[in-house]
Amino acid sequence: MAFAAPGPSFFKDSKPGPLWSSGPAPGCLHEFPARVTADLGRQHTTQPMSTGTSVLGVRFNGGVMIAADTLGSYGSLARFRSISRLIPLTKECVMGCSGDIADMQELKSMLESWIILDESLQYPYKESAPGLFSTLTRVMYHRRCEMNPFWNHLVIAGVDEGEFLLGVVDKLGVAYQAPVVGTGYGAHLALPLMRAEMEKNPGGLSREQARNLLVRGMRLLFYRDCRASSKYEIATITAEGHEIEGPLKLDTDWSIAHMVQGYE
Repeated sequence: MAFAAPGPSFFKDSKPGPLWSSGPAPGCLHEFPARVTADLGRQHTTQPMSTGTSVLGVRFNGGVMIAADTLGSYGSLARFRSISRLIPLTKECVMGCSGDIADMQELKSMLESWIILDESLQYPYKESAPGLFSTLTRVMYHRRCEMNPFWNHLVIAGVDEGEFLLGVVDKLGVAYQAPVVGTGYGAHLALPLMRAEMEKNPGGLSREQARNLLVRGMRLLFYRDCRASSKYEIATITAEGHEIEGPLKLDTDWSIAHMVQGYE
């Protein structure tokens, strides 16, 4: 007895049933019952989640130096303990970031892609520290105007043709340069200490004095800022290039902690 083979229309018209009730058919995607299909509009960051605290910077005779700890806080939880917030952009420029860790990573990716693009197109100029500082002011102000700012406070340290740069850019695009800078709680707690030391040395600090001053500032922040860590990094930028040390460990003394009263 002969049987006719099914034609192409047989397979075209036949559709397999779902694998289970309200489930997907073989080879199809599953539409989850709780899947949100409504248009929620544009979603912007309104409150940073994982954040880093202060960055300190100081200019000395022969270069600039910045420091930041390695803690990423998830709210009040000291969640990420080994996050480097000192980002080398070029051989002569390093960026320090306070604020949202995710936005810091986005900024890093954006700047690195621009630098790679310029190098691949063989532009006759190279990215300089003043150029990157100016670029970041425009980027931060542009995002602020779109009501979707990068939730970061940036410190730019670098050298260009023998001139040393130490500047700050906030999330609104406001920028300035100074011999000593600080972000986060460092602008309130450590910056007065650093300015007083600069006033004692009108001729400028040596490299060793600048390093000791940053370590004092980081120790003060560790004592007073509950989002700070005892692990930190220091970046030094001179005419020869940049050098990042760390993570280093602060020498701390809590023997007088029992004398601190009235803050309960």
